[in-house]
Amino acid sequence: MAAAETGETARGSNVTVIAGASVGTVFEWYDFYLYGSLAGFITQHFFSGVNETTGYIFALLAFAAGFAVRPFGAIVFGRLGDRWGRKNTFLATMMLMGLSTFVVGMLPSYAQIGVAAPVLLIVMRLVQGLALGGEYGGAATYVAEHSPPGKRGLYTSWIQTTATFGLFLSLIVILLVRSAIGEDAFKAWGWRIPFLVSILLLGVSLWIRLRLNESPVFQKMIDEGTTSKKPLTESFGEWKNLKLVILALLGLTAGQAVVWYTGQFYALFFLEKMLKVDGALTNTLVAIALLLGTPFFLVFGWLSDKIGRKPVILAGCVLAALTYFPIFKALTTAANPQLAAATASAPVTVYANPADCALQFDPIGKTAFTSGCDVAKGALATAGVSYINLAAPAGAAAEIRIGDKVLPSLEGRAMSKAEFKTAKEAWTKTFAAEIKAAGYPAKSDPALMNKPMVVGLLWLLVIYVTMVYGPIAAALVEMFPARIRYTSMSLPYHLGNGWLGGFLPTTAFAMVAATGNIYYGLWYPISVAAFTAVVGFFFIKEMGGNRIED
Repeated sequence: MAAAETGETARGSNVTVIAGASVGTVFEWYDFYLYGSLAGFITQHFFSGVNETTGYIFALLAFAAGFAVRPFGAIVFGRLGDRWGRKNTFLATMMLMGLSTFVVGMLPSYAQIGVAAPVLLIVMRLVQGLALGGEYGGAATYVAEHSPPGKRGLYTSWIQTTATFGLFLSLIVILLVRSAIGEDAFKAWGWRIPFLVSILLLGVSLWIRLRLNESPVFQKMIDEGTTSKKPLTESFGEWKNLKLVILALLGLTAGQAVVWYTGQFYALFFLEKMLKVDGALTNTLVAIALLLGTPFFLVFGWLSDKIGRKPVILAGCVLAALTYFPIFKALTTAANPQLAAATASAPVTVYANPADCALQFDPIGKTAFTSGCDVAKGALATAGVSYINLAAPAGAAAEIRIGDKVLPSLEGRAMSKAEFKTAKEAWTKTFAAEIKAAGYPAKSDPALMNKPMVVGLLWLLVIYVTMVYGPIAAALVEMFPARIRYTSMSLPYHLGNGWLGGFLPTTAFAMVAATGNIYYGLWYPISVAAFTAVVGFFFIKEMGGNRIED
């Protein structure tokens, strides 16, 4: 009876530990991903002083700003976690995350306070990024240091589900608010409600986490006086540990990050921005795929306990690199068959002198894109039409070739501002008629969409995510000694996820805008995932099942 009672207590303790760390992290990811899901509305309210393409890139850059500072949060809070304790540190990070998200919901718009609005928004994003930089390492380390031998992959995979659950929760809240108040009200002010709701989630998270005890591994180090006095120096100033940090980044987290953000964020962005699928429907389809795919975090975490972390993670990277192009092309056919048919029957080419073409990016909203090339590319980007570029000789007039039809572009460099505005309005109507006649739709038609196929393809992308992400926490925890674990594992994780992953939507969209090819941005995650698979295969040592108490 005593043995049975002890076993029951241990199981109950493990459930409390996993639930406490996971639930709090779900809410933090919810806060962070609201911004990504609402980037279009953020553009309208905070970056309305520039052209549409620039505004969207700026909104994505502001989103990425939170990722940019995550490595610095990893260093700051990682050091505190190795000196101050796992529990205390991730309580502090959660407070910062929740409060900064609430403030985003209260910020005045660009129309109210001008350029101060995007500046304040970016400041809040930086605070969020710093907080999240310290959160993940603490939660993963905390759970791993409570896990029994042989189940570390399974136990820590619960932490891995939190990012997906957080994104899923944000999508559900957005859908509920949209359906309750309508699209017009949501665009005007309702988009703020999901941010404001975060204050309630913060309260619940704090209540749960305050009930947790310190990690037994860290408590043992405190009792024995073996905690690190200089975790930053030990982690990054000694080659034997710094080498592990570099390998963890290049051979594990870099590929994991781009696969994660492609499967969950870029897919959502691709559907809504490139394929012109309605925002609410996009959120619904992605949410269904996430719900169906999330249990596989646990499956692959468990599998990594059996066959090792490295084979599972690298297999996900390889599969992603090999299949992203066919999957996203199939997604186009299923989600917007009219667009796919038009692209095949009437491919679009921009024929222009490259010297007359500018990058469609205007940081201060003052550049006039008046050359024939710029007018053509701007119209196609706004219409969401993929095209290829064909170089014309100097002096040649720019034109858009839609199948076998030729539409001369508008050359406005010699016009006055008023003349150009009038001429462009007339030319745009002609362009819209030609594009429509060629079969290019203004929006994806839900009645023609193959929704089961879309969900199936999105689910496959999520499966790749679960392969690379499910075992990653256990793999990182096992690579580093206990006294500097929080610091050492947090930095490569957040360099990969913060920089390589967080900048993926911005980079990929810029690549698409520059080339006109809606699939061109996929080269970014494919290249990184393939590189990680090679480095990981040759240089990463399998550490599954290693002792983590030392």
